[in-house]
Amino acid sequence: MVRSIALRSLILLSGLVLSLALSDRLSAKHCEDLGFTGLALCSDCNTFAEYVKDEELVSDCHKCCSEDSDNSLSKATFSGAILEVCMRKMGFYPEIVAFIEEDKDDFAYVRVQYAFSSPPKLIMLDSDGHHKETIRIDNWKRDHIRQFLKEKVKPSVADS
Repeated sequence: MVRSIALRSLILLSGLVLSLALSDRLSAKHCEDLGFTGLALCSDCNTFAEYVKDEELVSDCHKCCSEDSDNSLSKATFSGAILEVCMRKMGFYPEIVAFIEEDKDDFAYVRVQYAFSSPPKLIMLDSDGHHKETIRIDNWKRDHIRQFLKEKVKPSVADS
């Protein structure tokens, strides 16, 4: 009887520990709602932490990331991007407006697309022009957009 109770307690405790470990990770939907879909690797969260000093936000990033590996996607690049934003909400995003007005022409492989009620995001494209990732950029500075595009988008020779 005592053994049975001890065994049940051990199984219950094991299940609790496992559920706590899994609760450290957020669902893909929750991560996308937070704007972390493009920051897939934990090294990206470390870079993010250099720019954003909000510990809770960085913690959420780490709950959405995947561990880096030698052949990780941190080296991944895209062939193009679509900057999608709602025209009616542009006034709320002066950094994005400044990027579109002053910097967009430096990035021939990026096109601007207006979509009703869409939060600002970069839709990353592969060499065939297919959607590969979506990255929310609501709070990004203009310089961060520029740096990200320079590092992650490498247009093919035919696109240049």
